[in-house]
Amino acid sequence: MQNFIKILITASLVTFVIRAVPFFLLKNKEVPDIIDYLGEYLPASIMGLLVVYALKDTNLSSPFYGIPEIIASIVVILLHLWKKNLLLSIAAGTFVYMFLIQTVFI
Repeated sequence: MQNFIKILITASLVTFVIRAVPFFLLKNKEVPDIIDYLGEYLPASIMGLLVVYALKDTNLSSPFYGIPEIIASIVVILLHLWKKNLLLSIAAGTFVYMFLIQTVFI
């Protein structure tokens, strides 16, 4: 147990240092344009990629024809347009999808 705690503390410190060093080294420098560009466009791109990855295995020719996925996706989209809270939208969509596949579309 002692070794586990030492390993955990060491891993935590290394992770903290790796993430903190750029802030200390670059605190007085201007952010490059490419970083601003990536910060603006990457989040939406990553979300689009995750949607494609999540829906790529949906079988539209089997029974239920992807209806649970479509309903859950609509819930996520509408809830996000209404509340503008990404975490709430994803959690609600996951809940709706799990509810549908475990109770309605058995």
